[in-house]
Parts: sequence; structure tokens; C-alpha cells
Amino acid sequence: MTDSIRRNLGLAVVLVALLGIGVLTKPDLYGDMSWLSNNVLTILQQASAIGVITVGMTFVIIGGGIDLSVGAIVAVAGVWSTTLSTQTYGAGGMIFTAIAVAVVVGVINGVLIAYGRLVPFIATLAMMVAARGLAAQISGKQTQISADATINAIATARPFGIPVLILIFAAVALAGWVLLNRTTFGRRTVAVGGNPEAARLAGINVKLHTLLLYALSGLCCGIGAIMLTAQATSAQAAMANLYELDAIAAAIIGGTLLSGGRGTIAGALFGVLVFSTITNLFAVNNLTTEVQNMVKGAIIVTAVLIQQVQFKSLTTFMARQRLRTNTPTPTPTTT
Repeated sequence: MTDSIRRNLGLAVVLVALLGIGVLTKPDLYGDMSWLSNNVLTILQQASAIGVITVGMTFVIIGGGIDLSVGAIVAVAGVWSTTLSTQTYGAGGMIFTAIAVAVVVGVINGVLIAYGRLVPFIATLAMMVAARGLAAQISGKQTQISADATINAIATARPFGIPVLILIFAAVALAGWVLLNRTTFGRRTVAVGGNPEAARLAGINVKLHTLLLYALSGLCCGIGAIMLTAQATSAQAAMANLYELDAIAAAIIGGTLLSGGRGTIAGALFGVLVFSTITNLFAVNNLTTEVQNMVKGAIIVTAVLIQQVQFKSLTTFMARQRLRTNTPTPTPTTT
């Protein structure tokens, strides 16, 4: 059994444990199958937008980077797509604007990092501040209402009884899994994150690939912006606040290595579901956000510590294997 499968099984056990906590704390609610099924759909809907954003973040981290600007990108894309002039072009114009703005910002991040040689942390931190400022400037620090019925229906429509938000989440997750595991782009992402110099010597255009990773993150942010706008029927400069931390945390506890070169889409999605389930469980039990954040922080620290222990163990094992391979076998002497 591979490490990623073991980790995913462990996260599945965590989800079952959270369900058990819900049963113990609110047996009257969790004993109602109708309420339980609706609550599961609610959790998936709450996880949908951040889940889409996490898919893009997972690619960036596997590729050896980090993106602290995803929440701000969502905000500027959402605000730009809900201006009165944009809304005159209908749902198609709003969707195109949100995705185009987010991808352009992602490309700027990629250019600064790949060609400007800025550290990803610094480049995306600067973009986080700048994009929030631009969103506030565009909106005049006011909430912009989405008047388009088609956009707003994304949050309420349920074809075959399944919310559209969940279907979008599933489609993006599936596309991300295929891209990472079944394409050259995915293999190159792992190679660039694992050892950029070796990837370059193998013929991979590391700079261009890095740019594409941040553009992909921007694309996911644009989709997430439309989803959040539909849910709130509005957009504002403060939307998607701290989503970058949630996306990074979900990827990490899902097994994505912070130093790059390893990670799975399935694991990251399990991470998203764990955090969404915790949020839902705390809401059902009327517990404060402060306690919820402390629990999330403890989970993140634990996940990183586990990663470090596993990585050190793997490094030690590989070093011993190389030592055994390079040590010459002594030849017997004859007398």
C-alpha cells in the first residue's frame, strides 16, 4: 500500500470520526436521515469553491511554489465581473471576465517568479496586497450585487437532485486528477518541484512551466470567484478572506509536500472535506469561530510534523541504500 493511499485512508477515518462526534453531540439531528443527507450536501457545497481553488494551489505547491494571493485573486475577479458595465454582457460576459482577470493575475505572478526570479512567497504576498487594493478601488469599498439570474442560479440549481456547485467541484477535481496523473504536464510538475535543475537538464522549460502553474492557479480562482458570487449573489473586496491559508492547509494535510515534488489531488480534496466538516460540526454545535481556528491550527501543525518525520525517514533510508550500493565488496585474500 502506497503512502498516499494510507494517508487518504487516514483522512477518511478522520471524516468518520467527525461524523461520530456529531452523532454523540447532536444525536437528534444526526439520527434523522433526511437531515443528515441534506447536511452532507451542505458540507459539499461549502467545500466547493475552496475545493476548486485548492486544486490549483496543489499544482503550484507540487511544482515547488506557493500562492498567497488566491483569496485576493478571487476578490478582484469577483468584483470586476459584477461591475454594472460587465453585467450588461450577461452571464457569459461575467464568467469570461472573472476567468480572464484571474488568469492574467496568475500569469503576472508566474512572470515575476519564473522570469523576475522573485521568491514565490514575496511575489504572491505583494500580489495579495495589490489585488485586494485593486478590488477595493473597483468596488469603491461597496458590495456589488449580482443581478444576473443565470449566475445566481448556479448556487440554487439542482439537476438530478445534485447542486450545480458540487458538480462544478467534481468536474474541476476530476480534470485536475487527470492532468496531474495522466499527462506530461503532471509529470513535469512533479519533476520541476522535486529538482528544478534536473528537470532543466532533462529538457523541461522550467520557467515556462512555472508560469503555467500560476496561470492554472488563477484559472481555478476565476471559477471559484463565480461560485462564491453566485452563493452570495454579490461580490466585494473582502470576499474569500484567508482562503489562501485554507487551500494551503488542505493541500498539506492531504499529503502535498511543502518543498514540492510530491502530492495528490485526492489527498488535497480529503483535506478540504475535513476542514469543511469541522466548520459544519462547530456550526451545528454553536461553537465559536475562535475555537474552530485553534483546532484547524493544531491539525495543520500535526500534518507538517508528520510530513517532516516521514521525509527524514525516507531521506535516511535512501542515504543508507546509496552507501550500500557505493561500498565495494571486499575481495577475499589468499595465503
